[in-house]
Amino acid sequence: MTIKSKIEDSTKKKIIAKTRVAKKGRNQVRRSKFSPSWVVGNSKDAPGFKMELIGRIREGVKKTDWKQLIHDTGSTEKEFEHILPASISSMQKKTVYGKETSERIYELARLFGLGYEVFDSKEDFKNWLLTPSKTLGSKIPFELLDSSFGFEMVENEIVRIQYNVYS
Repeated sequence: MTIKSKIEDSTKKKIIAKTRVAKKGRNQVRRSKFSPSWVVGNSKDAPGFKMELIGRIREGVKKTDWKQLIHDTGSTEKEFEHILPASISSMQKKTVYGKETSERIYELARLFGLGYEVFDSKEDFKNWLLTPSKTLGSKIPFELLDSSFGFEMVENEIVRIQYNVYS
């Protein structure tokens, strides 16, 4: 949905500004640039992308941004319980998450963004994540996401699929 608003500059010309807004029931949710949900759908090659993400991780991910990521990926908090370094009950009590939790959330966002880019649909990617992979030692890729090495292995496997390099 696009919302149009009138903005007047110093020469009194009217300018129409558009803001992308996702509808969530009756509430509208804005996806701010570099939020985890924004990262899923946008290029990693944007100037200053990684430096901006480092800053965002240091500031901490807001609970609303985490909830939006869960919604956008069609998942539940429970599905990510073993991946995140904090329990779901402690996450529900906070409004901004610590550095370690924020970093894992951004890793998830980047991984889902890559997966959506490589696979034909969100459903195909989620199915791949939940299917044992021979190249990952017959492990389910999603179960490897509880460590940085696991993230790296899964990400490398997705890139191999992207370039048709099978082991």
